[in-house]
Amino acid sequence: MTLSLFDVRKQLAFYGSYHSNPVNVLIHIFGVPAILWSTLLLATRIQTPTFLPEFRYAFNEYLLFDLNTPAVVTVIYLVYYLILEPFAALLYAPQMVVSLLTSTAHAHRPDGIRDAIIVQVISWIAQFLGHGLAEGRAPALLDNIVGALVLAPFFVHLELMFMLGYRPALYKQLQNDIGIEIAKMRKAQGDKRRLAEKKAS
Repeated sequence: MTLSLFDVRKQLAFYGSYHSNPVNVLIHIFGVPAILWSTLLLATRIQTPTFLPEFRYAFNEYLLFDLNTPAVVTVIYLVYYLILEPFAALLYAPQMVVSLLTSTAHAHRPDGIRDAIIVQVISWIAQFLGHGLAEGRAPALLDNIVGALVLAPFFVHLELMFMLGYRPALYKQLQNDIGIEIAKMRKAQGDKRRLAEKKAS
């Protein structure tokens, strides 16, 4: 299990099997970055680890860096992404850094927490609707917490890169892997339904 966490193809196949419907994919392209941004904002309220020195740098009123819990989380995420897929992670890093800086700055506004909660509620409702109505399957959150909360932002980024022609050979392999995962899921659902019908009869 531990090794599979660092297998980008295996992780992408798992994620992709929950996100094969174009409508659901589109919802995630907008919803996942919004969830990440608002989560980083809310995490500014978590006490900064005591071993970290105090450091703050304001680029302007919209971009602020604090050496705090969200900054630590951002570094951990980016290191993990670099292990999974280095080049794509380097391209994603500026986007995640901007999310960190803007969310940190917004956290200092009087309505910062309120705004983050609103974004969370709207985004999560959209995610669940996308899965329930478009995908017809419960979100990965219920089966793989790491995939849902840690990998989702990077996988949305990779979705966009694949659309632009990034690593076509990997993309083709993933489509095959995703097809296999979906077939397994449908077979399991069918077996479960037939077993329930057998018990009921």
